[in-house]
Amino acid sequence: MSLPPGFLDELKSRTSIAQVVGRKVIWDQRKSQPGKGDLWAPCPFHQEKTASFHVDDKKGYYYCFGCHAKGDALNFIKETENVSFMEAVEIMAREAGMTMPARDPKAQEKQDRRAELAAVMDQAAQFFKLQLKTGAGMAARDYLAGRGLSEEAQATWEIGFAPDGWQNLWDHLSAKGVKEDLILDAGLAKASTKGKKPYDTFRNRIIFPIRDARGRCIAFGGRAMDPDDNAKYLNSPETELFDKGRSLYNHGPAREASGKGHTLIVAEGYMDVIALAEAGFNATVAPLGTAITENQLQLLWRIAPEPIITLDGDTAGQRAAMRLIDLALPLIGPGQSLRFCVLPEGQDPDDLLKAQGAGAMRKLLENAKPLVHLLWQRETEGKQLDSPERKAALDQSLRAALSKISDSGLRNHYAAEIKHLRSELFAAQRPTREAKGWQKGNSGGRLGYASKGVAVPSTKNSLLAQSTDVEERVREAVILAILVSHPRLIGEFLADLETLELHGADHRGILAALLRHDEEQDREILSKILEAELGPEPLEKLYSLSHVQIAPAVRQGAAEELTRMTLAEELAKLEARRGVQREVEEAVEDLAGVADEGLTWRVGQAAEARDAANRKGMKDDEGDSEDRSAMSSYLQSLIDGEAWVKKRK
Repeated sequence: MSLPPGFLDELKSRTSIAQVVGRKVIWDQRKSQPGKGDLWAPCPFHQEKTASFHVDDKKGYYYCFGCHAKGDALNFIKETENVSFMEAVEIMAREAGMTMPARDPKAQEKQDRRAELAAVMDQAAQFFKLQLKTGAGMAARDYLAGRGLSEEAQATWEIGFAPDGWQNLWDHLSAKGVKEDLILDAGLAKASTKGKKPYDTFRNRIIFPIRDARGRCIAFGGRAMDPDDNAKYLNSPETELFDKGRSLYNHGPAREASGKGHTLIVAEGYMDVIALAEAGFNATVAPLGTAITENQLQLLWRIAPEPIITLDGDTAGQRAAMRLIDLALPLIGPGQSLRFCVLPEGQDPDDLLKAQGAGAMRKLLENAKPLVHLLWQRETEGKQLDSPERKAALDQSLRAALSKISDSGLRNHYAAEIKHLRSELFAAQRPTREAKGWQKGNSGGRLGYASKGVAVPSTKNSLLAQSTDVEERVREAVILAILVSHPRLIGEFLADLETLELHGADHRGILAALLRHDEEQDREILSKILEAELGPEPLEKLYSLSHVQIAPAVRQGAAEELTRMTLAEELAKLEARRGVQREVEEAVEDLAGVADEGLTWRVGQAAEARDAANRKGMKDDEGDSEDRSAMSSYLQSLIDGEAWVKKRK
């Protein structure tokens, strides 16, 4: 449903965010100044004792300095009432005395139909719950008790039982006056191909209601009581209410628990979710009988930026993880990824909890592997990498995997981590100097290897790495000052800023805070947020620098185009400078172990010459390009001339 122009503005103007939030919090009378619209309270989104949740009633926004929740009155209603945007608008309009615009007749008809189906599903859920308590449900009750589910837990999870027989639910709902087409369209029964009455979808199964994020019953999952049944688990067919590739079991409660600080866990099935939640891991969900889909990944990331996927310690669990890697790689981005918790072989979460308790499960979750490490494991596990051809094949498969990552900055970080893992693996395989017959103290021997055959990070101790770069720090300071003074530019340059590496904890802290609050476009509000999070010293130090003070683009009244061009230029110059630096460092690193002191010294001299040229004033992109070209040519000449080969006298 679309809203007419101006409707939301009018709604917000009629609504006091202090009144909306005030229904959910208790204001701190010592810190709050109601007359100024400045209100403080303990945050409703995470548990705390101090009042770190701030509401500015005049500007109509809230912000928590603890968990960083922020938004306007509509956002607050959405999060606290667990409703959609349009439902939040309806709630707010009702309280403000405004009439909602007329709905599209077709959309209203569709919504009414879905409401009817949801009501039928609730009736079915009640029927299944009652059947579990009858004599027919005795075996099901015994099974659940054997799995450690108390009667209280069974009631909490609304577990039921579908008795054996063809038309038990059909007859029950028909007797209640439910129309036949509603029973069929809800997926509760199937039409007979033999001209007989429709028959129940679920028969002789333990029933688990599946609810959407709003708590509506949209489907059922059934576990067969008959060990010879062809399908151990069966879900409702897809209906107007239920799309299994877009649904998660325990979605609503898990989202609420995640908002209170619980780690989001993805388990395999209903019983694993129930076992984990009953053990205190309340933010647990499961896909519904299929491998995780792209839509389900997006649902997970709306709940938490880095869900933990728990995998059964068997071959099937491992295969599922490897398939998920290929699905996730094109979708991940800065702050949005997956971690993997691999359980002991032959155990699922329920087994582990029963055998070792919640502490063992928590320890495994804390040590969950990042996605990049599981990718490395997939590409290397069980492979013999004892020849150049096999190593080249590994490199090729890794490049193909990394090419799927769409964000260039993240792709670079993955490549760096893979390079590190690769160097560790091949360093362990590399023979020692003694094994090759080299003698200690021989100036003609290879450099860069420890006595155990492991590469030494010699490049980190070189003249190049030891040199401090004042110019880079100045450019960084100007960039940060522009962003603080002109917050609207953060969103425009987000891709560049997310991959920007800075010197010093102060600079890194300011950038991280700016990226966390990239939606805030008010300079004064942003400055207050930064000071609250970082303290006043980092910003004071930043603006005290003379280069920052004289930069026209930093001034508040500076023309927008000037600030945009200045920021783009500073970022480009910084990247060009570091591009040359990386080229030298990578060349030195690649030559480590095969170069003698002479070559290492000459590369260091080349780097110093480059720095001297920069200090003299290479002021345009052409100069940077010439510098890069000269350095590349010099390094290539050393390589072509086999400068590392010890010359015979």
